[in-house]
Amino acid sequence: MTTAAPPRPTLRALPRSRGPFVAVWVLTAALFAVSAVAVPGGLTGAALQSMLPFAAVLAVAAIGQTLVIQQGGIDLSAAGVISLTCVLVVQVSGGTDGGALPAVLVALGCAAATGAFTGLAVTRLDVTPLVATLAVNALLTGVVLFLTGGNMSSEVPAALIGLVGHRVLGVQLVVWIAALLVAVAAWAIGRTVAGRHFTFVGAGRAAAHTMGLPVRRVETTTYVLAALAYAAAGVLLAGFLGRPGVYQGHDYLLSTIAAVAIGGTALGGGRGSVIASAVGALFLTQLGQVVLSSGAPTAVQYLIQAGVIVLGIGLRGRTGLARIVGGRPGRR
Repeated sequence: MTTAAPPRPTLRALPRSRGPFVAVWVLTAALFAVSAVAVPGGLTGAALQSMLPFAAVLAVAAIGQTLVIQQGGIDLSAAGVISLTCVLVVQVSGGTDGGALPAVLVALGCAAATGAFTGLAVTRLDVTPLVATLAVNALLTGVVLFLTGGNMSSEVPAALIGLVGHRVLGVQLVVWIAALLVAVAAWAIGRTVAGRHFTFVGAGRAAAHTMGLPVRRVETTTYVLAALAYAAAGVLLAGFLGRPGVYQGHDYLLSTIAAVAIGGTALGGGRGSVIASAVGALFLTQLGQVVLSSGAPTAVQYLIQAGVIVLGIGLRGRTGLARIVGGRPGRR
């Protein structure tokens, strides 16, 4: 008697559970409710206007981290890309309005090249994502120091500052831009063929190979898109701050990972949600406001972020930790 061959995997085989992404909405709603009671003036218009831009920047950066984590990696180069972007926006433009657009284009080009380099190191040289992105981050930090000498020479062009800070319906444009980028990323992942291929590769490389999907190309493209997301966050951050610090991106090393973890994306890879990660960014930013308003030191924020990451890995179990530290099984 012959045994029937197992069914060939298809894109329709992807799980559709949204359970892990619901919790962050509940937690965020509860946090804002507590903020209204525990922190005087914590939800006033002025308080929200000062918090939302930083949440927006983190949400854009979290898009990139979500993409990489969905592929079973983890990206420690986010801080370096954001810092380099801020530096290039200032240095290339020379603080002039006419140099704003060329500076942004140069920053995006450098980010794309960085992402391609990282992706090739992971897919072609078989370097684990943790090691590859950590090395790239160190390289970018060195480039930033070389370009600036440890001191920013001028300010961001006034045109960029005015654009990012412009209010639409009473809300800074940086928030609307972030919302648009998150919506476009969510649509592309969930509604396009390329997005379905991306999700399927992250869920199982062996099955993706069986289907004939270009796994290496998908993974390399992921790092390029992630770097572009970090660069977009850097441009928005530079425009909002006006005079960013030399290492302005260092605050985003842990926070992007924490936003993704609290959003419900499994740190070992698989299905994720950039919308949930954006809500996680909102949660973390508001939590930081509450922590600072209560008089606790900034170090408490980092402890909370680290705790969220550890919890996210713990919920995934040993498999998730092994994929992050030791590489991803099934790659060819």
